[in-house]
Amino acid sequence: MAYLINCPHCGQRTTDEFYIKGDASKQRPGTIGDDTMNQWHDYVHIRDNVRGRTAEHWHHTGGCRQWLVVERDTVSHEVYAVAPASSRTPGKTSATPARKSAARKTPARNTTSRKTARGEKK
Repeated sequence: MAYLINCPHCGQRTTDEFYIKGDASKQRPGTIGDDTMNQWHDYVHIRDNVRGRTAEHWHHTGGCRQWLVVERDTVSHEVYAVAPASSRTPGKTSATPARKSAARKTPARNTTSRKTARGEKK
């Protein structure tokens, strides 16, 4: 069943463009060691089948290719909030509104004196 998700980058899209990657509320364990192997096993392999409202990681594979956190109801498929995954703080259970990112400033290229393949200046 396809329904609509309001991507903060692309606008409203059907769920056919997205790929669900799992629970967004799980906390990543610390460094790998003998004492954390069970935590890493649970983090990677153990999934809860939550019934009701949950926050999930979604990848917009058919659009902007950005990671999102979608807060939705797994029974009714009602979408409550969508936010870029980069705007969430670890441990937060509810998605935050999308923020506009600042434009990256890049230096202008000097195109007046380029060398050709033969080493001549243009």
